[in-house]
Amino acid sequence: MKSRYGNGSALARTAATIGLAAALSASLQGCFLALAGAAGGTALVATDRRTVGSQTEDREIQVKALSELSNKLPNTSHINVAVFNQRVLLTGEVPDDATKQKAEALTRAVTNVDSVVNELAVQPASSFSSRANDSYLEGRVKGELVAYKDISANDFKVVSERGTVYLMGLVTPQEGNVAANATAGVVGVQQVVKVYQYIKPGQPAGASAVAAVSAPAQPAANVADEPTVGAVPDASVSSRPIDGSSAAPAAAPAGNGKAL
Repeated sequence: MKSRYGNGSALARTAATIGLAAALSASLQGCFLALAGAAGGTALVATDRRTVGSQTEDREIQVKALSELSNKLPNTSHINVAVFNQRVLLTGEVPDDATKQKAEALTRAVTNVDSVVNELAVQPASSFSSRANDSYLEGRVKGELVAYKDISANDFKVVSERGTVYLMGLVTPQEGNVAANATAGVVGVQQVVKVYQYIKPGQPAGASAVAAVSAPAQPAANVADEPTVGAVPDASVSSRPIDGSSAAPAAAPAGNGKAL
């Protein structure tokens, strides 16, 4: 079973990681599965809005989901698993719709999974160069988010798949829009999809703080009208694409400018 990071290890998605994954591929039987988003915040850090217990639980969900998918799906599948606050995002490619639905069912059955956003594409597995580009984009986006003084990059998990960047996190609607617009301005990003769980401004951190804010944030001016809908309808998910090819880097709202 081929893995971008290899059997659940939380390694940063950098060029070095890509090289390591390639070296391991011969012994991993050709099914492309990965734990996505290590660079996007799965490390246990004090600034994460999730509780330490929730962070630990997320890592356990990743490992268990990867094991299930690795053992029970065709070896032509390439699936990345990202988890934030017990919400699982599945991205990648599968050979048919039956495999896509099976992947979701297997993931839902993992202990402590609250919801699954199934963004798997029914198409041939992506190329090595495409995955390398995705790793590069994740680093670029994370660096862009760090530059904004009134949002914390540690509040966001960044996952890139075939040039589409998914943003996860416990954030306020304003924070979510700032991050999405910043991401849309990164060269090479084709689309931005928000997979946030919203909290109210000033709401306490932790898993229990997930949005009572049930309505999605109002989209920014450059957000397309038609949402990219995940497999799980959820009012706290705003899965709206932003056309990164046409969107200029948006100016941050007052109080959210880049750090000097």
